[in-house]
Amino acid sequence: MNRNFSTGIPAVDFVFTFLQGRVQRARSGELDRGASAVEWVIISAVVVAIVGVVAGILSQALDNGATKVGNCVENADADGGC
Repeated sequence: MNRNFSTGIPAVDFVFTFLQGRVQRARSGELDRGASAVEWVIISAVVVAIVGVVAGILSQALDNGATKVGNCVENADADGGC
């Protein structure tokens, strides 16, 4: 394509130049950055999901432990045993 193409109509020239740039970007492989960004989003979502599951498991374990300790304290006899 001729880079010095001009119709004399600024709006048409702008659209033509813009589309030329988009075609060149597509041909150059520069659009791989978008694919890389999508991969990072997916990886981040997986990590967030794993952290959420681990946090849920830890929270449940801590709640169960706190309940056991609370029951032990309530039911403790004079000897200090549960």
